Amino acid sequence: MNLKSKRIRNLQTLLAAARGDIPVDILIVNSRIINVFNCEVEEKPVAIHNGIIVGFDHCEAREIIDLKGSYLAPGFIDGHIHIESSKLVPARFAEAVAPHGTTSVVSDPHEIANVLGLEGIKFMLENARDLPIDIYYTIPSCVPATNMETSGTVLDVNKLSTLLDEERFVALGEMMNFPGVVNGIDEVISKLSLVRNKLPIDGHSPYLSGRQLSTYLVGGASTDHECTNIEEASEKLSKGMRVMVREGSTARNLEALLPLVTAETERRMMFVSDDRRPGDLFEEGHIDAIVKKAIYLGLDPIIAIKMVTLNPAETYRLERVGGIAPGWRADLVEFADLKDIRVNRVWKGGELVAASGKVIEETENTQTVIPCKQLEVPSLSNDKLTVPDRKKPIRVIDIVPNQLTTKALILDPTCVNEQVISDSDRDILKLVVIERYSGRGGMSVGFVKGFGIKKGALASTVAHDSHNIIAVGVDDQSICTATNRLIDIGGGQIVSEGKTIISEMELPIAGLMSDRPISELSKQENSLISSSHRLGCVLDDPFMALSFLALPVIPELKLTDRGLVDVNTFNFVSLYV
Repeated sequence: MNLKSKRIRNLQTLLAAARGDIPVDILIVNSRIINVFNCEVEEKPVAIHNGIIVGFDHCEAREIIDLKGSYLAPGFIDGHIHIESSKLVPARFAEAVAPHGTTSVVSDPHEIANVLGLEGIKFMLENARDLPIDIYYTIPSCVPATNMETSGTVLDVNKLSTLLDEERFVALGEMMNFPGVVNGIDEVISKLSLVRNKLPIDGHSPYLSGRQLSTYLVGGASTDHECTNIEEASEKLSKGMRVMVREGSTARNLEALLPLVTAETERRMMFVSDDRRPGDLFEEGHIDAIVKKAIYLGLDPIIAIKMVTLNPAETYRLERVGGIAPGWRADLVEFADLKDIRVNRVWKGGELVAASGKVIEETENTQTVIPCKQLEVPSLSNDKLTVPDRKKPIRVIDIVPNQLTTKALILDPTCVNEQVISDSDRDILKLVVIERYSGRGGMSVGFVKGFGIKKGALASTVAHDSHNIIAVGVDDQSICTATNRLIDIGGGQIVSEGKTIISEMELPIAGLMSDRPISELSKQENSLISSSHRLGCVLDDPFMALSFLALPVIPELKLTDRGLVDVNTFNFVSLYV
């Protein structure tokens, strides 16, 4: 039987089940259905056959499931996430989030793409098959994010075009190079033209407004997840963008933007996580945690649920997903309390995939054998970190708590023996970014304020978006110890003091991910954070904050392996003023 014949036969079977001519597979009774189409709660049975909802009538069924008055909502959808930030391979990520009601995510694989190119994307696709959730992807548009950093590869329009036939790609990934769009740079425009009028284009335009924003939108971007205040989000909504309210592990914008969610705006808005670390996923949850917080802050529960079901499904044109209706896929979430959502059971395509906080079957699809050139970096010595005293003020990156943005400070440095050094009393610490791909060990040294560390150092191969080595520390010996340990283990995150390694997490897959379960990674991450706090760090999650200090597309001041970047002007600037 050919594929066309199978589809016709399947549709005939579904119609027969809907008419009541044959028994359905499952009949769910005594449930209170969250109807995201009319924003009402309805009490009626749900008939499911071959993974599809076929009606709301009492009928003969092979299995009857009595919810005893519990609520039944569409499966939750995270419309924008980077799975790599969870440090979990897709299969392990699915195990972690399915019990929280997540049945679909839209993931941008540009993190691993910056390290491994198309081979990394292929790994993410293969590792995402046959899971308890659906993982859709966006085509990475900016690899590298800019020409101001060194990545493991470059994905031009010809390479990106090879991904178009893969049906799991549902959009062009976030177009971070907004100056390239606004100024009509040919390379950037060719990528937009590749999908224009075929797929949605995700935007990424922090603080962009006025004529520049309008010009950016002419390029085709339709979403934005970088809004941090009402004024910015309001303008973007008024100009037709869909606004993603981000509540991740570092960037937390929910409280600031929630007042914008009204009856007039909610259809153009959704909740997303963007970057969520393993400890938060394990201890707090996934998209369900954002929904719970929004409800706690006063949002109507049904609107909150719509913002993680129907709204993202429509944004990415996911066929018949995100609602409970005849002909729609039976992705369903059960919970008892609408004002304090605690997921009990989760069905994916009519199949029970999670219950009582656990997946029904752990996946065996945790493949880790991928082409990967690991850290091609020469050993680091103290003398390579010397910053000469030029008798001038210096530019210092100032961390903004709970945001990815930074501020640019101009301060007088602390100097000893004609060298600029860290000053833990003033919370001004040395920041280092080292290129990891060529073996030449190109690097830049700057200074950062906001960690609060009094001794030791932190180092990581998670450094958005090119994922070179990044380290921050009070003394050069601690920075060298942490960095050289990263080189030895092939990637991960390290806390050191002097010549001693205090805590570490190995991330053998591209220096970004592990195939270990989330319980193990969460424990290791908690150890890293606790060790950082013992060194005096005042940030809740210092490694997540550290990872974004090398990303030169989010204002104001960042450090890449090639130098200090003024993101407002997209130009390199000197450390010295």
